[in-house]
Amino acid sequence: VQLQASGGGLVQAGGSLRLSCAASARTVSTSVMGWFRQAPGKEREFVAVFTRSTGRTVYGDSVKGRFTIARNDAKNTIYLQMNSLKPEDTAVYYCAARPYFSSTTYSEPSMYDTWGQGTQVTVSS
Repeated sequence: VQLQASGGGLVQAGGSLRLSCAASARTVSTSVMGWFRQAPGKEREFVAVFTRSTGRTVYGDSVKGRFTIARNDAKNTIYLQMNSLKPEDTAVYYCAARPYFSSTTYSEPSMYDTWGQGTQVTVSS
């Protein structure tokens, strides 16, 4: 399975962007879809995770209330709607997938098996 992330760009603070993550196939390996981001010189940070079977979503503290995950099963695609963007949201955003949800490891990048190529999001002040 391959993941294709898109939708990044340059936006002013307070603006919005919608990222997409399209999976080449819907398999057990994409049962859980996550978003992470990495700013220059920083570790990869958990943003959000979505479980297909339950619709459960979990958001990182830094994006809670501003970012929302949506789905389009017909297109094997999930979206990350980002509102009220801040300069500190500037990073490369990655989507990732794993076959199951774990309440203890969902935020750990090393626990995801499949990764997309990343899309740059830049928020200007």
